[in-house]
Amino acid sequence: MTDHTGRAGLEKYELYAVSREFDALREQIRVPGVSSSLPDLVTASRQLATLTGLVKDLSDEILFRAVDEDPGIDFGPVIYAYTSAAVPAGRAMENYTEAYAQFGFLRRFADAPGSTDLDDARQAAFHVVQERMELVRDDLQEVSDILRGTADRLDGTPPRVLAALSRSARPPNSIYRLAVEQPAPGPVRLAYTPAPRHGR
Repeated sequence: MTDHTGRAGLEKYELYAVSREFDALREQIRVPGVSSSLPDLVTASRQLATLTGLVKDLSDEILFRAVDEDPGIDFGPVIYAYTSAAVPAGRAMENYTEAYAQFGFLRRFADAPGSTDLDDARQAAFHVVQERMELVRDDLQEVSDILRGTADRLDGTPPRVLAALSRSARPPNSIYRLAVEQPAPGPVRLAYTPAPRHGR
C-alpha cells in the first residue's frame, strides 16, 4: 500500500508556492498615475512573459494531478482550486494584453509631431493602460486568494485516522480516499435449472 503520509502537506505547500508567485508578479505591476510612470516596453514584455508562464504553471499543476491514478488520493479539491484560479488568471492575461497593445501604440508614435488628434489618442491610450493594469492587479489577487484559501482549508488528517472516524465526522476537504472494503464472499448459490421433461 502506498504511504500517503504528508501528501496533504505537500499539496498545501504547492498551493501556497504558486499563490506567492502570483503575488510577486502583482507587486511588480503598478498602476501609473502619470504618463511618465508608464513601464517601458521591455518591462511590460517581461511582465507579460512572466504572466504567461504562470498561466502555464496552473495547467501543468492540473495535468500532473489529472493523470495521477493513485487510488488512495482524491485530487478533486486541489484540481478544482487550480481550475478555478485559471479563470481570473485568464482575465489577467486578457487585460494585460489590452494594455500591451497601448504600449505598442505609444511606442509607435512616441516621436511623432504633436497634434490635437494624436494628443487625444495618447491620452486615451494612457487611460486604457491605467484601467487595465488595475484590473490585472485585481485578477492576480483573486488567483492568489483562491489558491491560498484552498490551501488553508485542505485537511491533513492521516488516512489511518480517517478510517477510524465515522462517515459523518470525516472532513469533506480531505485529499485522502479510504480503500473500499470488498464484501466478504458468501456461499455460492447456483441458479435453479429445471430438469428437462421426458415424454411418457
